[in-house]
Amino acid sequence: MLCDDSATVRSALARVLEADPEIKVVARAGDGRQALETLAGMSVATRPQVVLLDLEMPVMDGMTALPLLLKLVPRPVVIVASALTQKGAAVTMAALRAGAADYIPKPGAAGGGLHDASFRAELVAKVKGWARMGRAVAAPRPSRPAQPSLVALLPRRGVKAIGIGCSTGGPQALATLVRGLNRKVPVPVVAVQHMPAGFTAMLADHLNRLGTLGCAEARDGEVLEAGRLYLAPGDRHLLVEAANGRLVARLNDGPPENFCRPAVDPMLRSLNAACEGAVLAVILTGMGHDGLAGCKAVAAAGGAVLAQDEASSVVWGMPGAVARAGLARAQLPPEGLAEQVLALVASRAGAFA
Repeated sequence: MLCDDSATVRSALARVLEADPEIKVVARAGDGRQALETLAGMSVATRPQVVLLDLEMPVMDGMTALPLLLKLVPRPVVIVASALTQKGAAVTMAALRAGAADYIPKPGAAGGGLHDASFRAELVAKVKGWARMGRAVAAPRPSRPAQPSLVALLPRRGVKAIGIGCSTGGPQALATLVRGLNRKVPVPVVAVQHMPAGFTAMLADHLNRLGTLGCAEARDGEVLEAGRLYLAPGDRHLLVEAANGRLVARLNDGPPENFCRPAVDPMLRSLNAACEGAVLAVILTGMGHDGLAGCKAVAAAGGAVLAQDEASSVVWGMPGAVARAGLARAQLPPEGLAEQVLALVASRAGAFA
């Protein structure tokens, strides 16, 4: 279902989505009230699996409609559309906290136009990925795979820092991972989520509210402290360097890598060099292969790499690339990765020196 007050946007989104033979737009609505009335008149068998919901609409806006949509049985997956503004980012994070699965930049906003091939690919990937995830939630859960041997996972040089990379579906996966880190992590954590400028500050605040790791956007020149997560700001690369026995964040406006800025690869390469291989890399859901080159460097230097498993990934691009290259010592859902991270850093954490 497409719910947007602009008929032009609804038509354009429908053309993009239905260009993929596996997607069918079954309903359209101009506001939240109309969406709920339309869904109420549909049989359960014909209701949409995914609702694309604009947050700013007359009559009933997206934030008002969201909890009502999530009460439906069967419950649809809701992806919200938001303007690329500070206000839009704040509302988007509120929607994610309220149960929305993901977000897309509102069509027509800078960097999110419907003529942008990367936007179209991301939109289709999110709709198909979250539809699959919704079906998996409704199906009986398989028994959880056995946890890999901790001995097999241990980095040769211990762990002085953790580097996390994610993209499509990443905000929710990252939140689940951070929520699972329910004990103090004795090393710094740095993370790159492919996200526009402005949104990363709100994501950092969202993660900080989970109450496990202190989290904020990284600032150029700041010393990285144990037990805190530093998120790369949108549109800036986050690098790490060693200085006077400490790890220091460095931000730059270098060219995109893997069509991304911030990108995971430069973060992991710099972290690997600063920590002399004593790095634990974690690659979560995302399109493409950003993080693969960085993980190769980490593994070659004696560090360890973990990847999100295919079943729990919205898009198994980034973690899949790492897994297919034979670099991932374990493939687990985010909550399982959190358990492994805690066990590894407790066993082999080493203060930076």
